[in-house]
Amino acid sequence: MSRSRYPLMLVALALTALAYHEGPAAPAESQVPPVEFATPPLSAVAVTPWPEPAADESYAADTTFAQLIQHLSEPGGYFDSDNLISNEASYLHVLGKLERMGVAGGAFIGVGPDQSFSYIAQIRPTIAFMIDIRRDNLLHHFLLKSLFARARNRLEYLCLLFGRPAPRDLARWNNRDLDALLAYIDTTPADPAAFERSLKDVAAVTKGFGYPLSDTDYATIRRFHRAFYEAGLDLQFTSHGRSPRWYYPTYRQLLLETDLDGRRGSFLVDEDDFQFLKRMQANDLIIPVVGDLAGHHALAGIGALLRERGETVSAFYTSNVEFYLMAGGSFDEFARNVERLPRTAKSVIIRSYFGRGYPHPHAVPGYNSTQLLQTLDSFVADERAGGYRSYVDLVVGNMLDLRG
Repeated sequence: MSRSRYPLMLVALALTALAYHEGPAAPAESQVPPVEFATPPLSAVAVTPWPEPAADESYAADTTFAQLIQHLSEPGGYFDSDNLISNEASYLHVLGKLERMGVAGGAFIGVGPDQSFSYIAQIRPTIAFMIDIRRDNLLHHFLLKSLFARARNRLEYLCLLFGRPAPRDLARWNNRDLDALLAYIDTTPADPAAFERSLKDVAAVTKGFGYPLSDTDYATIRRFHRAFYEAGLDLQFTSHGRSPRWYYPTYRQLLLETDLDGRRGSFLVDEDDFQFLKRMQANDLIIPVVGDLAGHHALAGIGALLRERGETVSAFYTSNVEFYLMAGGSFDEFARNVERLPRTAKSVIIRSYFGRGYPHPHAVPGYNSTQLLQTLDSFVADERAGGYRSYVDLVVGNMLDLRG
């Protein structure tokens, strides 16, 4: 399908899915009551496959990308962090198990900043949705999307992110290992002029997304970008009103992390993985959405859109959001949204658990977070059998053995 036809199809499907008064039935293994929307139903449209990301396709402005974001998003909420990078040093520990289970393709749903890119790089989904209650997370993904649009390879991506001049022999770095790329960033002085050019390029590319942004939004994107420029690879997760934890990893540490077999797995380890993500971004197949996982619109709308397409979720990365949903009394609404997601027997939830006074049986020595896997089928079965009595009950019961 041509690029010009695809965006129109994308929005038409989104409008159709969001307009159903009664959503289409889920696959037999996940029959649940349909999602209800107040808008009258629109006429059905033809369903066509998501396009394969085209090799070497240049980025072009696509206003329908913005329309899909607007149709799926809810009003933003508050969380006490800019969340520019993850604080989950264990985030790659699930990769080996995902590979052995054959979790691949389908639709990926994730939260937070760029740690999901490493899951996407391995799973190779046909579409990905990045949903977060903070509208600032959408702005952060706009920043990253604009960098993918400008960068020709991994090293240039890092140079644009951190305000370093790219080397003249950029193409020769395609096959260099990650250590060499990070060493280049560490040993190359920050260039204020290069960073200012990058800020202007990001603003120009972001305007091409067609999503309405205010001057304050652009200022927020610049603030996020400047945080990477000023801290470099030593950037850490920070919270508002809470002192930084000593164990929060730096961005360098996150990029160099490994799976449980000792293999590095971040999206910047391999040039092919980076180029796959670049093509997904160029084809608008990584879609940031503002929404509460327990809300009545965003996650429900994503599920409705996927069901209309006959697509299933391969992986749903929730980090530790469920902890906050349980504390806030909205976990049951989240569970109902999850139950409506189209799935297969291989569909999984990826979680991150922080001790909070209870050492997890799957904890890895030296890590203050623990990555967990559960099949969506298992989660839905537990909910139908009476649900979870506590957060500990949730993160301990029916977790898959990551080494198995």
